[in-house]
Amino acid sequence: MLGIDVRRQVPVPLQYKGLNLGDGFRIDMLVNELLLIEVKAVERLIPLHEAQLLTYLRLTGKRHGLLINFNVAALKNGIKRVVNGF
Repeated sequence: MLGIDVRRQVPVPLQYKGLNLGDGFRIDMLVNELLLIEVKAVERLIPLHEAQLLTYLRLTGKRHGLLINFNVAALKNGIKRVVNGF
């Protein structure tokens, strides 16, 4: 209705030296084919979570991602923006 396309659990094909290794990862949400969203519910975000999202951004060639942790008192404190510098 609003023209926003959101896909969940989007498979990310993994290739190594020209070989297709299948769907190695799954993106939690992909918004309008532009924004990747990785959802967590953890005590605190760690560098591994950011690295995971950055890997997805690089594999898909996308530039922007959000890492959202729902285990916080105020949701604004649980959002981290990640940018792929290519």
